Amino acid sequence: MIALILFAVCYFFFVLFPNRKAEVGLLGSLALVVLGQISWDTAFFELVNWNVVGLFLGTLILAELFLLSRVPAVVSEWLVDRSSNARTALMSIFILASFISMFVENVAVVLLVGPVAMTLCEKLRISAFKPMVLLAMFSNLQGTATLIGDPPSMIMGGYMKMTFNDFFVYQGKPSIFFIVQAGAIGALLYAWYLLKDEKKQVKLIPVETVRSWIPTLLLVLLIVILALGSFIDKEVSWLAGITAMGLALIGMLWFWTGPRWIPVVEMLKNIDWKTTLFFASLFILVGAVQKAGWMDVAAKGLSSVLGENKVILFIVIIGLSILVSAFVDNVPFLLAAIPVVMDLAKINQISVPFLMFALLIGTCLGGNITPIGAAANIVAVGILEKKGQPVSFGDYVPIGIKFTACAVIPAAIVLWMIWA
Repeated sequence: MIALILFAVCYFFFVLFPNRKAEVGLLGSLALVVLGQISWDTAFFELVNWNVVGLFLGTLILAELFLLSRVPAVVSEWLVDRSSNARTALMSIFILASFISMFVENVAVVLLVGPVAMTLCEKLRISAFKPMVLLAMFSNLQGTATLIGDPPSMIMGGYMKMTFNDFFVYQGKPSIFFIVQAGAIGALLYAWYLLKDEKKQVKLIPVETVRSWIPTLLLVLLIVILALGSFIDKEVSWLAGITAMGLALIGMLWFWTGPRWIPVVEMLKNIDWKTTLFFASLFILVGAVQKAGWMDVAAKGLSSVLGENKVILFIVIIGLSILVSAFVDNVPFLLAAIPVVMDLAKINQISVPFLMFALLIGTCLGGNITPIGAAANIVAVGILEKKGQPVSFGDYVPIGIKFTACAVIPAAIVLWMIWA
C-alpha cells in the first residue's frame, strides 16, 4: 500500500508542479528505498530501464548537435524558397518537421524548424498562430512513428522488447509507423483546409548555411545501427542505449576539440537532464507499484467493469489515454498504464500489440488537444508569446480537438483492421 500511496502523491505533484517533476520523482524513489519497499540494488539494476534512459539521453545530445549544425534550418529554407505560395510553403515545413520528429525529440524539432515558420509569417505579414500550433502538433504526431522519435515510443518499445525495425513490421504485420501515417494523412488534409486562405506568394531569401554534416552523419549512423540491432541484441536490452550514448560521446568529443559554435558548458546546459532523471525515477516508482501487485489488481478491476468486449476495451483505452494526456504529462501515465493494459490483454485473451498500440496512439496524440498537453506545444506557444502573439486555451483547443480527431480516427481504423 505504501508504494501505491507514494506513487499517487508523486503523480499529484507532477500535475501541480510540472517544472519540478525530476525533483519529485527522485524524492519519491528515495522514499521507497528508505521505507524499505525496495532495495537500492532493485531500484538501480532491476527497475530502471537503462537501455531506454541511455537511448533518450544519447538522442538528446545528438539532436542538440544537429540543431547547432543548422542543417534543418537550411533544408527548411530550401523547401520554402521552392514553394509557390504561403500555404504550400507551410505544408512543406510541416512535412519536414514530421520527418525530423521521427528521429529527433519533438521539442528540439520545434526549436529547429519553428524560426523558419516564424520568419516566413513575418515576411508575408500573416499570423503565425496556426502555423506554429500545427508545427508542434505534427511533431507530436510523427514522434510516435519510430522507436527513437519520442519518449513514449521508447518506453513502450522497451517494455515490449521491440527493435527499431519492429516499429515498421511487427510479428509479420504493419506496425506503429504505418498506423501513424494513416493519422498523418488525415492531419495533413485538415492542415491544408485550415490554411486555405494563405495564398500569398513566397520568396524567402536564405540566411542559413550548413556548419557541418558530422551531426547528421552521427544521427544516420544511429538509425542504421538500430535498424540492424535485431541481429545483434535479440533481447533488446543494451544495444540502443549503448549505441546512442557512444555516438553522443563521439559527437561531444568532436564538438569539444573542433567547431565549438557555442561554449561547451552552454551546450551541455541545453540538454534536458531533468527529464532524463525524471524517466529514471518513474521506472522506480511504477516498478515498485507493479512489484506490489497493484497493476494486476487494477487490470482485474477494469476487466470486471468493462467485460471482455474487444470494441469497448479498444475505445476506452484510446479515449481515456486521449483525455488524460490532454492535460497531464503522458510519460507517467503511459508507464503506469502499460502493465495494466498488458494484463487486460492477457486476462481477456486479446492481442497484446493491439491494445498496446491503442494506448500509445491515444497517449501521444491526446497531448495535441491543449497547449499544455505536450512539451512541444508549450514551446510553440512560448515562441508565439515572445513575438507578442499570446495564445489562450480558447484559441488553441478548437484546433487541437479537430487535429486530434482527424489523426486519431484514421489511425484507430487502420489499427483495428490490421491488429483486431
